[in-house]
Amino acid sequence: MNKRIKNIVTVVLLAAFLFGFGAWAALKPADSLSLSERRRLKQLPAVRMDAAEAIKMGLSRDGGLLTPCEIPQIDRAFLESLVNARYQERAARVMGLYLTDYTYEELSGFAENAYGPEKFDCDAVAPVRTVDETTHCLELWHGPTSAFKDMALQMLPQLLSAALRKTGEHKTVCILVATSGDTGKAALEGFKDVNKTRILVFYPKDGVSDIQQLQMQTQEGDNVGVCAVVGNFDDAQTGVKRLFSDAALRDTLAGRGFFFSSANSINWGRILPQIVYYISAYCDLLKEGRIQKGDPINVCVPTGNFGNILSAYYAKEMGVPIRKLICASNRNNVLTDFIQTGVYDRNRSFYNTMSPSMDILISSNLERMLFEFTERDDEAVKTYMEELSANGRYEVSEKVKKQLGRHFAAGCCDDAQTQARIAQMWKDHHYLIDTHTAVAFHVLDQYRAETGDETPTVVVSTASPFKFCDSVLGALGATELVQGTGILDQLTALTGEPVPAPLAALKDKAVRFDQVTEKEHMADRVLEMLK
Repeated sequence: MNKRIKNIVTVVLLAAFLFGFGAWAALKPADSLSLSERRRLKQLPAVRMDAAEAIKMGLSRDGGLLTPCEIPQIDRAFLESLVNARYQERAARVMGLYLTDYTYEELSGFAENAYGPEKFDCDAVAPVRTVDETTHCLELWHGPTSAFKDMALQMLPQLLSAALRKTGEHKTVCILVATSGDTGKAALEGFKDVNKTRILVFYPKDGVSDIQQLQMQTQEGDNVGVCAVVGNFDDAQTGVKRLFSDAALRDTLAGRGFFFSSANSINWGRILPQIVYYISAYCDLLKEGRIQKGDPINVCVPTGNFGNILSAYYAKEMGVPIRKLICASNRNNVLTDFIQTGVYDRNRSFYNTMSPSMDILISSNLERMLFEFTERDDEAVKTYMEELSANGRYEVSEKVKKQLGRHFAAGCCDDAQTQARIAQMWKDHHYLIDTHTAVAFHVLDQYRAETGDETPTVVVSTASPFKFCDSVLGALGATELVQGTGILDQLTALTGEPVPAPLAALKDKAVRFDQVTEKEHMADRVLEMLK
């Protein structure tokens, strides 16, 4: 099946401004690209490379993203062969379909290291919890930082370290990360003290939960750095994109023995491990007799940057019987509007919500899907991205709108509805969920009421409720909140649910990083760290 899949990952450099460059251009001010730059970039050929090289780069120098040359196909027999397999084996076999320049033995060892009991508090790694006959919850927060980002970011450092060896790279890689909350801590923990790596995380000041911030500020490791950015996540993400495209900065750091890569979902090495858990969830439902062979499921995903639900789309395209991908947004509902209308419009108010990891108006991974929906028509995607850069909006073709409607549904949820859903899930099912998962459950009910579709559905639970104690406690009726880490014990006292060990350990950790910078000075922070 996968013998024909050679050099499965390509860097989309945009010979004619391929879609990934469009993503970068959309994040830059309209006047920051000169005519000469545009002409030069239009002349660049598309470049293909082995997976190791692509993972090492993370993002092309002109801002291009990475995408599979082909999406490998799996059949019913492949799924059945994974039903009784451990998660580690499932991960190695699925990733091996894409990473053809890695051996199965390598990937199996990486999976054992990434998802072993010393990292995850659950043997299943990504367990599926049944809520009712047609609703199941995929819990992705049993790792070292209590968020779904661990599923990819415990694997990525190993893929990257191997990539450095395979490509003969002698420089030290500097991982740049923009985070809306969970990616930052997960990346820091994954890359902590990894040889030949440095990692610097930027997060929006006042745009993450207190626990998320404390997790990053207390991070251990000699190769890590953390800095808050004045502004929102889009400001931090735009800033990181500019750092990647800053030729003078790259040259300076090359002289110091460093090069840039990324741990955000713009790196294909982030997306790939996330495909695994959708395949795994389907296998678990088969194993438990919740569905029969070949039965379709729906998947409901709370998402802001579109990476998590994009991974589900890839799983669907590989052959997993997923009928509908339900995109759940909070009040920053740019994705909901896009899926429902075909118009992407970031010209709107930005809201800080109680589900901060979804407080995003520029969804980087959307361009990967547009590339597929336009039948890999880089000119069409180029036009959309130029419109987004110039006007803050674009409208896709009727052909793309039909594809959106075929694959996706969407809905949104405000903070009051989020808290009501947390309370309802606790009252009706004695199931404690976080704010992002609550958004997904609310949107699923919206979808079912509107469509009558009772297809068995997997709701993706992206974080432990203990990462958002204040909002969860408020939803459960608490009026006076304990300050600091004591709020973790307050939630336990109210619900009887134990504090995850990694979060409980925060009580004894000292703050190491409290620096704040303007977005215009992010390059200075990088240079300070990489002296």
